[in-house]
Amino acid sequence: MTGIFLIFSACILWALDTLIRYPLLFSGVSPWSIVWFEHLFLVLVMSYWVLPLWRNKALDSRTIMAFVVVGGIGSALSTVAFTNAFSLINPSVVILIQKLQPLVAVSLAVVLLKERVDRQFLIWLAVCLAGSLMIAAGDLLPALNPANWSGQETQDLLLGYGCTLIAVVGWGAATVYGKQLSNKGFSTTDLMAGRFLVGFLVLTPIAWLFANPAEVTGMHMPLQFLSGDKQFNTLVLIAVMVLISGVGGMGFYYLGMKRLPARACAVAEMFFPVAAVLINWLVLGQALTPLQMVGAAVLLCGSTMVAVSQTR
Repeated sequence: MTGIFLIFSACILWALDTLIRYPLLFSGVSPWSIVWFEHLFLVLVMSYWVLPLWRNKALDSRTIMAFVVVGGIGSALSTVAFTNAFSLINPSVVILIQKLQPLVAVSLAVVLLKERVDRQFLIWLAVCLAGSLMIAAGDLLPALNPANWSGQETQDLLLGYGCTLIAVVGWGAATVYGKQLSNKGFSTTDLMAGRFLVGFLVLTPIAWLFANPAEVTGMHMPLQFLSGDKQFNTLVLIAVMVLISGVGGMGFYYLGMKRLPARACAVAEMFFPVAAVLINWLVLGQALTPLQMVGAAVLLCGSTMVAVSQTR
């Protein structure tokens, strides 16, 4: 029971992330700023483990490339896409569609790691896709009408779902390459330190290129368009978010993983989207339609069965 309690605690902390990330976006803070500071704070928290990691003799070119995928694509760019999606579509929908991530991870593992899947995986894949379509149908069916393509609402919806899928693929790829690094002997702290450091290094120049440079770093910090008090409050909120969902959530999760078999972890993790949807609904007023609720149940069931079947 201790392991289940720890996983549930991690899920609640991850779900609380929305209560800070969502209001920050609508207070005028860009996704680049939020994610850049997240990585800055996480690198500082993990700094004790960074130097021993880079002295590791196993850091050859292929290993570094794997860290680029895990940190640069999975941690940095995918989190920017995930955060940006929050400002475009219902955050509960964004979180639910993330449950497609195990499908991406398993599919990539087949291609990159030469793992095998059985017919059961294909069945649950179809179930997950059906659930996802039920969740998105209410938004995407009107968007398929050419008469709506020029409307801002339709463009935002399509961009929001596009960002969500980018995050799904990026995090799925990070899972596969993270497994590859773990198989090479890198510890959990090695993986976390490398993930956040590489993510920060990749994110900084890209943010300079694609965002307003004054908003990303420099004398004004990436929040120069906010008042002094608001800058300080924003940084405090991002730091709290990092401590709650990044450090606290992952800490509880890894402690729980040590006490549970992989299949039990996969089932327990289903509590995260349920908790997130309830919190978003009750606190942020982001409700789901009846069709989306049915689709969410189908998707969560299918995604959990994928994770369970692949850990046997």
